[in-house]
Amino acid sequence: MAQQDFAQNSAASASGSDYDLIVLGGSAGGLSVAISSLRSGLSRVRVIAPEGSVAFPGLVPENKIEVGYREQILAIDATDDLLVVTTDQRSYRTRGCLVSLRRRDPNWQPPVALADGEQMSEPTSAVTVDQLPERLNDRDILVVGHTNHAVELAAEAADAGAGVVLAAGGLDPARLAPAADAVLRRLERERRLTVLYRAVPDEIGRHGDYPIAFFNDRRTPDLEFDHIVFASERCTPGPEELNITAAAVDSGRLWFNGAPEDGREVPNGHSWEVGRMLADAVYPELETAEPPSTLRRRVRHQSAIEELCAEHYNATITAFEQRHSDLWVLRVRPDHGDTSHLPGQYASLGLGFWEDRVDDHVDPGIDDKWFKLVRRSYSISHSMFEPSGYLAPPDTEELEFYIVLVPADEQHVSALTPRLARKKVGDRIYLGPKVAGRYTLSSVPGPETAVVFFATGTGEAPHNSMIVELLRKGHTGPIVSTVTVRNWADLGYLEAHRSLEERFSNYRYLPWPTREADVPKRYLQDLIRDGDIEEALGRPLDPLSTHAFLCGNPAMIGLPEADGEDSGLTFPEPTGVIELLVERGFTTDTRETPGNIHFEEYW
Repeated sequence: MAQQDFAQNSAASASGSDYDLIVLGGSAGGLSVAISSLRSGLSRVRVIAPEGSVAFPGLVPENKIEVGYREQILAIDATDDLLVVTTDQRSYRTRGCLVSLRRRDPNWQPPVALADGEQMSEPTSAVTVDQLPERLNDRDILVVGHTNHAVELAAEAADAGAGVVLAAGGLDPARLAPAADAVLRRLERERRLTVLYRAVPDEIGRHGDYPIAFFNDRRTPDLEFDHIVFASERCTPGPEELNITAAAVDSGRLWFNGAPEDGREVPNGHSWEVGRMLADAVYPELETAEPPSTLRRRVRHQSAIEELCAEHYNATITAFEQRHSDLWVLRVRPDHGDTSHLPGQYASLGLGFWEDRVDDHVDPGIDDKWFKLVRRSYSISHSMFEPSGYLAPPDTEELEFYIVLVPADEQHVSALTPRLARKKVGDRIYLGPKVAGRYTLSSVPGPETAVVFFATGTGEAPHNSMIVELLRKGHTGPIVSTVTVRNWADLGYLEAHRSLEERFSNYRYLPWPTREADVPKRYLQDLIRDGDIEEALGRPLDPLSTHAFLCGNPAMIGLPEADGEDSGLTFPEPTGVIELLVERGFTTDTRETPGNIHFEEYW
């Protein structure tokens, strides 16, 4: 029936039943919206299932869903304040309609190779696309896919008595429709379905009459099955194919679960959002509940979290000491290998975006990187003393880190430290396989050299191990370590430094809080200008006999830029420590030109 023909006859056919909502398609998405609509207060909701079945049959009686099986949609039009949905069996007048029909994307092919190396293009009797075998009871079935459709196939096989493995590599639980999410978690809980959240087969072979899946994940062994079925990517038919009039599309009462494949711009949404969007547009009287956050939806799939942790984490937190709520000293032990390093070097730590945050901020683009790691490099710190009281050598079994919580603001949502704040002893974490960095003591020429360390906040972390290394090896020249922080409480190693001062006459520690009422506000630059550093050294700040180490805020360091070969250096504003030292004859240390100013920026 052409659209214009139907438009002329729609008024005559509008004598059917009145409904609040008609859902076209018994897919996971369609059932989800039908269930949420009934729970929100709509009294008459009908699902039309042209294919003769719905995704999860058990949900129909459980939620008292009215279903029209094998009804074929003929046309949809708008009249007055209603839509008219005509099928081959009857006509419905409805306040709203959701198109949730799904079918195989014609351009989709199974992304897997056969054992001979050729890409699989034609299904076999034991390997199919979207088609489960007729006999399922007591058979081992592998379903491959990460979408609602894959969950639908896996649930159908499990309900028929099959032993089912769902290879769902790339599945993001937050993108599943609510019904698929609930069914998947129930099947896992009842141990009727094994989900491999991170694994997919990248090759299919045969052992006699049975297919073997060779997985891309080294933790998943090669497995033999009675049958392997690939769940294809699905698409939504467009308005013309369903004989939907322009008036119906423009009415604001017709929505699509997913954008139509023909590219037509129509009201549409996905997964959890489409039901809420439809309700806001068509049913203003309903008080719809706020859906759970994407994080909440993901963490309910604990086995997915466990797989991600097993895949990425390779170390354990052995100590987590809070200097205050936002400042921590933690120690990390890798599963394999030692932690040999030079004092002053750095290593990387990482946690998954799947981990919970200590704040309410949402990471930009979290839906695309939920299953990835966020990694940051941190200078390796040092405890300075062994339990016996002796100076501690560099640890070869664990690494210590000195970390402050970086709060999120409008310009930047920090990703790692708000997750690290929730960790405790025994938790797993990612530790980079190598330590690195040339910010070391290798350029200090001899034991008589004066060494001055400048730091802001946790920038003193690498200096802790460097200072102990100098003292352990009998350094005789003066050593001064100075650091600016906001408050006294931000000095996480204060007591250890005071103990070093008591034991070693050539060591001085100059901490300067900038926000304490009883302390004048001064910065490291002021300590140079006013002579405090020279007083602590007991000698002039002489470039011929002194090396300076700077770690922390780039504004404190003030790294210059070359302004052409003949023009010298251009220093930033405000004046940084490097500029003040260069004025005294110091030179920056680079890979090309050795110098006596060494720096490590951590912001």
